[in-house]
Amino acid sequence: MENFQRFEAKARLLKALSHPVRLCITRGLLENGACNVTKIHCGLNMPQSTISQHLLKLKEAGIIHGERKGVEIFYSISSDEMRELIRALKLD
Repeated sequence: MENFQRFEAKARLLKALSHPVRLCITRGLLENGACNVTKIHCGLNMPQSTISQHLLKLKEAGIIHGERKGVEIFYSISSDEMRELIRALKLD
């Protein structure tokens, strides 16, 4: 049963990544480092509200985290494990 729970956790991560916009966001964060919503919004040319929704899903899954700097939040990949996972997807 313990292995099954580990598989469930990994499946949740993959599910969170299983959207083209979220893959673009994570690849961009991996390549460019921390970014705020405005920079991500400009790079993807999508409504800011759409970007915010995708960031929330990634954050809830533990793939990214946000760090407040003044009035802005800068998002980045949360851990080396998440960086390895995103690199393994070969999103080049």
